[in-house]
Amino acid sequence: MTYDRFLNAAVAAVPPSGIRRFFDLASTMKDTISLGVGEPDFKTPYHIRNSAINSLLDGETQYTPNRGLLSLRKEISIYLRNRFAVSYDPGEEILVTVGASEAIDLALRAMVSPGCEVLVPEPSYVSYSPSVIFAGGTPVGVVTREEDDFRLKPEYLEAAITDRTRVLILPYPNNPTGGIMERADLEALAPVIEKHDLMVISDEIYAELLYDGKEPASFAALPGMLPRTITINGFSKAFAMTGWRVGYACGPKDIITVMNKVHQYGIMCAPRMGQVAAEEALRQGRENGYEDVLTMRESYDRRRRLMVESFRSMGLHCFEPYGAFYVFPSIRSTGLSSEEFCSRLLMEKSVAAVPGNAFGACGEGNIRCCYATALDKLNIALDRIADFVQGLTKGESGK
Repeated sequence: MTYDRFLNAAVAAVPPSGIRRFFDLASTMKDTISLGVGEPDFKTPYHIRNSAINSLLDGETQYTPNRGLLSLRKEISIYLRNRFAVSYDPGEEILVTVGASEAIDLALRAMVSPGCEVLVPEPSYVSYSPSVIFAGGTPVGVVTREEDDFRLKPEYLEAAITDRTRVLILPYPNNPTGGIMERADLEALAPVIEKHDLMVISDEIYAELLYDGKEPASFAALPGMLPRTITINGFSKAFAMTGWRVGYACGPKDIITVMNKVHQYGIMCAPRMGQVAAEEALRQGRENGYEDVLTMRESYDRRRRLMVESFRSMGLHCFEPYGAFYVFPSIRSTGLSSEEFCSRLLMEKSVAAVPGNAFGACGEGNIRCCYATALDKLNIALDRIADFVQGLTKGESGK
């Protein structure tokens, strides 16, 4: 039996995730070190886990309000006000979601209609363009360049806008490049956004992971931009809570209300125990200066410097990332495409990385390596990559 006539053609045509493809293959191989999936190697801090355990022992296993526990939304509001100087009403302007991914999906489905275009800076996270398609819109890539530190420039943004453009996704700190946008960079975009009457989905999931003294800047904090911004964040990256699946979206009441309508019919609410854990992460973090986050960030910073120095010592050009936990080295000098490089590296040296073209066509010639991996494994992986690159340089098979 063929199912073609039953399938949504637009959805069926979307290729599988380029990240998961290599991760799934690596999981079937012995002695493989994965630098593919962006998941912290830290365990969720004990006090966060313990809060969820106590909640379960107390029998707190019911649904929460669709928008999430009000106590959690209040903590989110306090966190955003203290950390990013943006104010949201916990009652009507904050929605707790199943990870930041659902928040992005809901924002797009609330604002995108058939024929609408959504601007997606590239290279960027693999889920943005498919999510636009699933919402019925058309993703339009806006190239960012290494010579600009992968920052989105206003002239490139302006050139990509048409009369069908409705939304810009602003993904900083950036996955996969580690590029960041500082306040001055965001201020340069604001007049273009206002001129063309656009909304912005600001994905700030890596906002706590900045290095070399860089400070986080939220687009919603700019003068006049709060009503034009849906701020997306969550607990997966900064708090090592990937499996808890708790994120949130903040924005104008009218848009959050529509997002919640989709959320309540499709999801109902995020898991209560995850929300309890998230509330503990923010409340305890507020009281102890986010000690857990600082400890993890310092560890990532050491690994970041190790990765950059190691790739450069191999003779591979490597952009220095100032955010997130990825490096995006160029492999153009090897003569291999990013797909060929990653496939051979996996099969011959048992190291999984992600080809750069998974993040948009302009990512070709690079690979993404995640350094949220234990230091001993990182060192082994880097030695294997160095052997592989050396073999290519010598014209050997690399086996």
